[in-house]
Amino acid sequence: MKIRNKFQSLLLQEDLNFLLTNRIPRITLTRFMGWWSQLRHPWIVRGSIAVWRWFTDLDLSESKQQKFLTLHECFTRELRAGVRPIDVNPRVLSSPCDAIIGACGEIRDGTVFQAKGFSYSLESLLNAPELMQHWPALLEGGTFITMRLTSSMYHRFHAPCDAHLNHVTYVSGDTWNVNPIALTRVQALFCKNERAILQMKMPDGTPFLMVPVAAVLVASMRFHAVDVLLNLRYQGPNEIPCDAMYAKGQEMGWFEHGSTILIFVPPGFELVQGIESGKKIRMGEALLSIKEKHADDGSQ
Repeated sequence: MKIRNKFQSLLLQEDLNFLLTNRIPRITLTRFMGWWSQLRHPWIVRGSIAVWRWFTDLDLSESKQQKFLTLHECFTRELRAGVRPIDVNPRVLSSPCDAIIGACGEIRDGTVFQAKGFSYSLESLLNAPELMQHWPALLEGGTFITMRLTSSMYHRFHAPCDAHLNHVTYVSGDTWNVNPIALTRVQALFCKNERAILQMKMPDGTPFLMVPVAAVLVASMRFHAVDVLLNLRYQGPNEIPCDAMYAKGQEMGWFEHGSTILIFVPPGFELVQGIESGKKIRMGEALLSIKEKHADDGSQ
């Protein structure tokens, strides 16, 4: 145990961590990991999970499945029914995933933050003319939240409210690590990585965005509303129309390993008390709420 703790502490040293997770052939290694995770050999699966446990706090006690034919099955595991209760308050947007809250706050002048002192523009993130025409204006003065999924976490994501998904924009890109060390060193990192922009609407027509961002060793996303796997080998259209309705808490898709989900909502919402950078949150817990004034205006 002492050796393990010392080794993990060594890997957390900023310079070494950045070197090992970013100054490597990221895309090649990510493709290799995709191949490795699909191998159906019990020794490979057991050995890989054992190594994974040694490096992280992987806990499979909540998993619906306890035996896995591939490492991929473990990455994308479902949970047992009832272990993630959904906040049923209709004035609350629940967390779409298990995560650690990163940078969050108000969207000002079309600018948000990936870490303290490291800003990026919504236009750079969206990277599509049709998105840039109206979304920055719609979201100005609203709220953004960065939600980081570590490799050991539950990797599926869910609808934060009753919602309609009407369009997915896929943006191919790099696979920088998205951990806090990289976020304080790589400018506009989220705008460089592979990502998907999900245009969504609440039942009252309020628009919002969810943006899953891939990272090293993951670079693969599956959405139930899209019938293809979005990854570095995807060669299809970048603009994918959708017409999917979700109930609050309903599963929308999953990452192949672990990464980040960015959420952007227009003015009228606020972070639930206690939601701040560094906080761990589980899927289904309260994340955002309608401001009182907004709720009063809507009832008149």
